Amino acid sequence: MEVKNVMQYRLCKKRLLIVTGISLLLGGCSISDWYNGYYAGRAAIIEAQKDRAAYYGAESVQMKELRRNNDAYCTDLARKPENRLQEKGFPNGVFNDGMYSICMEKRGTPTFETYQSNQSKKEKAERRARGEIVL
Repeated sequence: MEVKNVMQYRLCKKRLLIVTGISLLLGGCSISDWYNGYYAGRAAIIEAQKDRAAYYGAESVQMKELRRNNDAYCTDLARKPENRLQEKGFPNGVFNDGMYSICMEKRGTPTFETYQSNQSKKEKAERRARGEIVL
């Protein structure tokens, strides 16, 4: 009659449970994948949405009305068939974002993206003037 070594079996069972638990925790999603893929992307989107809402929320009532009118005019202008951009796979062309942005800026209500671009250009010019950036 064989005698089982009960102590060895219990030790292996504990190790197996620990290794299985750790592999389930780490195998589901690595920390770097979670941080770089999900968390960082989501945080950037939330921050951009807050900045955008703050930009449009700080406008006066008259400016919001002007933006609404300009948006309607510039959207119609950029959607016209003769102003659409021709791209492969789109036989009727696509919306002309560049024309829309320029139209909104020239009519006195720049989009948030245009505002960000202008701010970036200003900051770069200031840094260049201080000597931090050399062409």
